[in-house]
Formats: sequence, structure tokens, C-alpha cells
Amino acid sequence: MKGWNWIVIACQLLLISIVLAGCSKPFENSKTPAVTAAAEATSETQDVAPGSGDALNGVRWIEISTPKGPFKVWTRKVGNNPRIKILLLHGGPGMTHEVFEVFDDFFPQEGFEYYYYDQLGSYFSDQPEDDSLWTLQRFVDEVEQVRQTLGLDGSNFYLYGQSWGALLAMEYALQHPQGMKALIVSNMVASVPSYARYAEEVLAPQLPPAVLAEVRQLEARGDYDNPRYQELLMQYFYTAHVLRKPLADWPDAVNRTLKHMNPAVYVPMQGPSEFGISGRLEHWDRSQDLSRIEVPTLVIGAKYDTMDPEYMRWMSTQFPQGQFLYCANGSHLALYDDQQTYMQGLIDFIHQVDEKTL
Repeated sequence: MKGWNWIVIACQLLLISIVLAGCSKPFENSKTPAVTAAAEATSETQDVAPGSGDALNGVRWIEISTPKGPFKVWTRKVGNNPRIKILLLHGGPGMTHEVFEVFDDFFPQEGFEYYYYDQLGSYFSDQPEDDSLWTLQRFVDEVEQVRQTLGLDGSNFYLYGQSWGALLAMEYALQHPQGMKALIVSNMVASVPSYARYAEEVLAPQLPPAVLAEVRQLEARGDYDNPRYQELLMQYFYTAHVLRKPLADWPDAVNRTLKHMNPAVYVPMQGPSEFGISGRLEHWDRSQDLSRIEVPTLVIGAKYDTMDPEYMRWMSTQFPQGQFLYCANGSHLALYDDQQTYMQGLIDFIHQVDEKTL
């Protein structure tokens, strides 16, 4: 299915292979020596051999079971706090932990313990080529195995998800509520079909008419790889609704996340085009099930987000212990473009849960 509504959904789930300077090299779907070397050379995330015991600089490879056999996923622990342990679920599917490096400027001074984590198929983790692995349920099962291995439980486990990671976090919370202390849902609605309507009815008309007409023409021809197509979206849409900064000012962590995205994970779940959901997430809708998530839950939305902030505000009222954080100057990556509001609200929520003052 083609159309503008799908453009925005793909962008919202951070599944977009953006052509940026230095990002034109095709993604290699199996783990290569270059990827391993990059991990080992990264001062912030030094890699270690799987099975080596205590991980250097907090890095730990976790073996997970899947229908296609065992694989290893990469995690990295920062800090030490027996009551506050935050597992970070990145966007995608197929993006990377790198987008969360900004938390290093805020979480340590609060005494939080937190875990970077590349989901299976992403960057430092194994990248199997069997696309039958890319299902929501298999990712839920993976998160549960990671939780168990890291020793997170109801006394300390905060699950944070952003974009696709928030969709995964909600699904996980519905299936495994007993092991959680709190949930953070950042920049994601509980219904993909509802978002499609918002995109078509609200976001598309905000484009200049000539730009929208040209985008639709390119779509109609299936010309998704045309540089002009990406140029239009970058200039008129991404800098307005994904990260409200000039492209030249986008943080290095964001650019690296986009550079290292794995489209081999994205395509089966999102569809063969970055601008059309015909994949396995197309009909996902948990809007009627939110009341079953009983742990304290923070929903974060932003005025310029690709997701409807009023829908996210409504979501917060459906959780029995829900709160809403509104970023009036932010977009989809409000953790960067409305950083003070975002970080202070998130930190306050975590402390309130810990101190039982909600």
C-alpha cells in the first residue's frame, strides 16, 4: 500500500535509511570483522568476546534462544543501583543503542543504573539473515531473556522504549507484567492504524502543496531510491517532525544510529518500501489493552512529533498509574530537541517511582 500516511509511519518508527554524508555504504547483514573492530575501538562501548565472563567496561554478550537457534545480543551496563535499573529499547526495528548516548550526560549524576542494548539484528549484536526471526513476539521473548539474564525484577526494573522500542515495551508489559517496576513509553502511540489516520489527515497537509504533489508522483512510480525523494523529505519533513535542528547540527549519535541501521530487519516488519507499512506491524493495535498495564507508566509526547501528542495524552489516562510528559518544543527525538523538559520530566518520574511518591 502506497501513500503519504505510510511515509510518516516509517519515519515515526525510525526505520528510515537516510542518505547522509558518509552513510551511503550498503549495510552488511552478517556480523563482519569491520563491525567487530568498530565495537572494540569504541571507547564508550568496548567490545569483548562472547562468553568471557565479566564484561570489560560493563559490556556483556547475552545468548538468547530463538526458533532458529541461539544467537548473542550486546548489552552494556552503566552505573550501579540496586533499586533503579533501566533497560533501554531503541527504535527501528534495526536501529541501534547509539541514539541513547545522550543519557550519559544525565543518568550518572542521578545515580541510575542503565543498560544499553542492541536488539538482535542491530549493530553490535548478531545479525542473522533469516527474516522469519523478525516478528514482534520473537522480540518480546528476546527482551524477557535479556531481563532474566541481567537479573532485573519487580523491585528495580524500569523498561524504557522510544519509537519502535516503546511499541515493543508496551507489548512486553502486557505479556510480562510481574517482573516490572515501571514503564516509560516515549514517542509512540498504541495503534499503528490510528497513527496512519493522523498522518494522512494532519501531517500530510502541512507540507507545501507542490512538495506533497512531487512526493506522491515519486511514490506512484515506486521511485523510492531517487535522491530527490529523500531530499524532499529531509528538507521539509524530517527537520520539522523528527529532529528540529538543521541537518548539519544533528548530533553525531543520531547520525551514527541512522548509518548503522539494518534494513534487513526493517523490511520484513515494515514492508519492502521505507514508505509503506505492508509488513508485520501494519495492524498492531493495543489501544484497548492499556488498562491491563498496572505499573507506573510515563508517556512522553511532543508538539511536533510524528505521533499525535493528544493521542499520547489520552494513552496516559488509560494506564491505571499513568502520567503524561508534554514536550512543547520537541519532535520525535524530543530527548534532543526539547532536552531540558524531556530529561527533567523523565528523571523526576524515575525518582517518584523509586520513592513511591506517585
